[in-house]
Order: sequence, then C-alpha cells, then structure tokens
Amino acid sequence: MKAAGVRRFGDPIEILDLPGPGPLRPDEVLIDVRAAGVGNWDEFARTGSWDLGARPPMALGVEAAGLVTAVGGQVSGVGAGDRVCVHSAPLRGPGAWAQQHVAAAGHVALVPAGVPFDVAAALPVPALTADQAIGDALGVRSGETVLVHGAGGVTAGMLVQLVAHRGATVIATAGPDSADRVTALGAATVLDYHRPDWPKQVRALTQGGVDAAANAVPAGAGQVMKAVRDRGRLATITSDPPPAERDITVRAVLVAPDGRRLSGLVRLLAEGVLTVSVGARFPLEQAAAALARARHGAHGSAIVLQP
Repeated sequence: MKAAGVRRFGDPIEILDLPGPGPLRPDEVLIDVRAAGVGNWDEFARTGSWDLGARPPMALGVEAAGLVTAVGGQVSGVGAGDRVCVHSAPLRGPGAWAQQHVAAAGHVALVPAGVPFDVAAALPVPALTADQAIGDALGVRSGETVLVHGAGGVTAGMLVQLVAHRGATVIATAGPDSADRVTALGAATVLDYHRPDWPKQVRALTQGGVDAAANAVPAGAGQVMKAVRDRGRLATITSDPPPAERDITVRAVLVAPDGRRLSGLVRLLAEGVLTVSVGARFPLEQAAAALARARHGAHGSAIVLQP
C-alpha cells in the first residue's frame, strides 16, 4: 500500500510501500481514503513529539475522509459504502496519509453526499479542537463576550464560528490581511495583534475584560490573560498554559477523538453554520510540500492530500 510518512522519527517525509491493513478488530472500520487533512500537528507526529501509538516506518496523518469498505463484527451504524470522515488516535494501523486507513468505529462520522471529501477531511481536527475548547474547557454561554486570539488560522476560525453559533459576542485578534475574513466568520470586533496594546483595547471594549478567551497563538496565552476579567476562563490549544492568576480558570486543550461530537459538527458544516475553505490539494507524492505549507501558514485555508 502506498503511503506518505517517515522511516524514523525526524526523517524527511517520503513515499513508503507499507503492508495493507490486516484483519479488522470487532470495533474497527476500514476506509478507502479519498482525502486526508494536513496540519501543523503532523509535524509533531513526524518528529515523535506527539505519540500516536505507532512506530516508524509509518504513515503520518490523523484525519481523513473516504468510503468505508469493511467493518468489524461489532460495528453498527456504519457500513460498507458509507461516506465518512474521522479523527482517530492512537492509530490503529497506518496513518491517514495512505490509500487505506483503519479507525475505531466510535471515532467515525457519516458525511452527507453534498459535502466534498476534501472539505470533510479538513474538518475533524480543527473542529473537534475548537468544540472541545469552547464547550468542555470554557463552557461558553449565550450573551457572554469571548476573545479568540490568533483567529486567522483554520482551527481558530472554527473557534470564532462556534462561539458565535452559541450566541456569544466574539472579539478576535488577527493580522490586518485576515480581518475581513474573520469578521465574516462571526467576529464582532477584530483587533490587530501586532499592536502591543491590544489587551488594553479588549479591556476597554469590555469594561474590564472578556468572560472567556481561547488562545491559538504559540506562547500567546500570557498576553491573553491580560484581557480576561477576574474569575474568568482561559483555554489554550497550544500546549503552553500560563500560571493562573486573579482566580482565572486556565485549561489546556488537546484534541480527542469523538465520533458523536464530530457527527454534530458535520451536520453544522452541511447546514452552512460552519465553513471550511480548502486552499491547496496535493497528491500523496507531495506530502512533504503540503506539510511545509501548513507549517508556514495558509492564510486560514486548509490543506489536504488526495491519495
């Protein structure tokens, strides 16, 4: 089976010829991959700093969309021929950057016919991360004011959309070239994060600070803290939570697979509540270039591989 991955952690990405998936466990599904998402999290997997439960030589990739070709004996609710997307970790076999991908059935979501495979493949990790941040970590409620710091990226764009969908007011920070796009996603106010006084601007707009904040900028959570009111909440998706102060609740968010939750997010995508823009599509042979582009930013657009 053709796949894109590494022979050793830290090696350059290359095309690998891996054995095809073996017999399925009772709770697994086999997916013919039509598209696989690419994000900066895949760099952590490439270097071994994100333990996916597999060892090289291994295909990378933790999110995919495609057609189910087989299911384990205890699987219900999904069958051969179904269109699905998935984020599944730890890996049950080769990663998603391959012609076929094995996943736990409980991590899979059905995809309506009107949603393209490339869009469905780019949804799982950003959408689950955002939903777990604003739902589990922050508990955002209608009527609150919420800050999204670094809203120009794909995952942070999901944060903006989901916070607005909950009926909260979004204040976002982004670069000037992203301001119009972030506003279109649902932000009421977009501040330029290049200005060092943006936390003071937030406090002035909110008479003391936002109720909750989500940080999507590496090493940015400390600045975000300055914009949160006393006894507020802060969540960061960058694995670098700052020390708590002023009775602010601080939580770090690491995405977790959840097929039921993903199914709800797919429904929002199909209804137009959520949008995902795919900015670049690469063949499997150009996986290294795809990851390089993701690491250097794609202006809020997702990147996918098409095996």
